Amino acid sequence: MYDSINQIIKEEKEKKTPFWKLVQLDDCHESETTVKESMTEVLKIYKAMKESVANYEDSLKSQSGLVGGNGAKIHKRVKSGQMICGEFMGSVIEKALKVSESNACMKRIVASPTAGSCGVVPAVLLSLQEKEGFSDDKMCEALYVAAGIGGVIASKASISGAQHGCQAEIGAASSMAAGAAVYLYGGNGSDIANAAALALKNLLGLACDPVAGLVEVPCVKRNVIGAVNAITSADLTLAGVKSRIPADEVFEAMNKIGRNMNADIKETAEGGLAATKTGNRIKESIKIK
Repeated sequence: MYDSINQIIKEEKEKKTPFWKLVQLDDCHESETTVKESMTEVLKIYKAMKESVANYEDSLKSQSGLVGGNGAKIHKRVKSGQMICGEFMGSVIEKALKVSESNACMKRIVASPTAGSCGVVPAVLLSLQEKEGFSDDKMCEALYVAAGIGGVIASKASISGAQHGCQAEIGAASSMAAGAAVYLYGGNGSDIANAAALALKNLLGLACDPVAGLVEVPCVKRNVIGAVNAITSADLTLAGVKSRIPADEVFEAMNKIGRNMNADIKETAEGGLAATKTGNRIKESIKIK
């Protein structure tokens, strides 16, 4: 697994091999699989992402009753043409909610990179495929890009909310999705890295403070923010807006911030939103149930 985005960019230039292909070949080497076997597995993952949206149930609620049905509300508003942000961004929001709500309701999802951040990458990639008509093979290439970014983040910092707060989950997912989106629009390694840096910079320091210890509130709605942030970071990059801080340094900064975070905002449900009056009231009501 690569431990530096700069290394991937360097090899892309030296070997004249695209970012996604380098990640794929590295995966094949690490998992001792063929290129065909690797692509088959990634296609299976992408199809599972599609199914997590297609199999969403409007009426399904999580066991706590805190989560469920909001994806359907956004779908209705998108179809009525009432979304302030427009139909495309509405589609991104809808999918982010549907996938992350499905996770809370114990349906099948893809951890990308975690279950708590599972709605970000699918929301971005599925919406872009619908918008532009990219083939499934092209989407798999984008998933390799996302995986390469996620692998470097895991190496330089963490993808665990318990270790580094929600910046490591929603932040990492947003960074992965932003880089993948830029790739789909023709971006090279430097462009991919720029988008990944912009996306994570926006979410540095994000607390992991699940109410009642459940990956529901505020986690589900943070998937929406991660997905929207990825799209805006991709657009900034494609317009030529540069991140002043390189991706590898952003990932390293996230690691330092995570290590300096108090334990009560690292998935312990002892601080942040979980410790508010309403958060505690919800926790007690769930205990009673």
